[in-house]
Amino acid sequence: MEKIIDVAYGASVKAGLTLLEKNLLPDLVIRRLIRLLLASRLRSVYKPTAEMQLSDLLRFVDSLKKMPIAINTETAKTQHYELPTAFFEHALGRNIKYSCCYYSNDSSSLEEAGEAMLALSCERAKVEDGQSVLDIGCGWGSLTLYIARKYSKCKLTGICNSKTQKAFIDEKCRKLGLQNVEIIAADISTFEHEGTYDRIFSIEMFEHMKNYGELLKKIGNWMKEDSLLFVHYLCHKTYAYHFEDVNDDDWITRHFFSGGTMPSADLLLYFQENVSIMDHWLVNGTHYAKTSEEWLKGMDKEIVAVKEIMEVTYGKEEAVKWTVYWRTFFIALAELFAYNNGDEWMIAHFLFKKK
Repeated sequence: MEKIIDVAYGASVKAGLTLLEKNLLPDLVIRRLIRLLLASRLRSVYKPTAEMQLSDLLRFVDSLKKMPIAINTETAKTQHYELPTAFFEHALGRNIKYSCCYYSNDSSSLEEAGEAMLALSCERAKVEDGQSVLDIGCGWGSLTLYIARKYSKCKLTGICNSKTQKAFIDEKCRKLGLQNVEIIAADISTFEHEGTYDRIFSIEMFEHMKNYGELLKKIGNWMKEDSLLFVHYLCHKTYAYHFEDVNDDDWITRHFFSGGTMPSADLLLYFQENVSIMDHWLVNGTHYAKTSEEWLKGMDKEIVAVKEIMEVTYGKEEAVKWTVYWRTFFIALAELFAYNNGDEWMIAHFLFKKK
């Protein structure tokens, strides 16, 4: 009977994906299906006792310690940055902040909420003017540029994994007259560097990594004796898991998160061989849910331009599918972080010192 149910489920998923790719599923249906998938995942991973839940997490921690720092880095880069920067400008807003924003009130705009999270991160990292700052996985430079402008005596180094991102930030610095920023395009998992810094940031990069012990050892080499490391990552409150492409319904892994990890809120506390925890915060998932809803609105507002970008990037035949995929990705993020009023999946902040 179970085999029959599995076959029927697989057939329904394939049929649903076919309708999705043709843009024949209304948003309400997509949202309902995503909520059902999330409920199913929670039923499968929550253990009957706290002891069993902890044992499951510790097995996961042990497995990460046997892995490389990252896997499928080129695939992941292609999945997110194959599109021209213009697409992300349309969807993410003028700051191109591709990470959770902080909505201090209901009337906050995407740009205001983005600035609020940048300010909160700097406050928690104890940034002071005149410091040397390393931004690992800097994206299109939202944090790097924010610090460079607000703390003009700071010297900023940003590491991104895309030459197009570096070109964008370099041009932005030229227009803003910023001379305290250096951007390096590199794969952080293999990157070697001689410099040391007063403050190091990592914003939503650890989700693309595996062996956090080796990663934090590498980062520790870039820390001065009194340096601080601030990490911001998305997480589940209790359990950690890999993004794996196993079933037909794993299309988000397949197209957006190959090689990715969903950490638990406390996962980094098990990797303190080279750094020591100083503080730890959680940010309710509703902030990310609203962020992604705004990204969806931005994409829909510029849908004509977006469709043109999709056609140029993927070809006319694939443009509809990829437009739907990106809309569905933003919807999925919103539903994930809104689940259980933002108290299942959320953002964790960590502040570490060098050990």
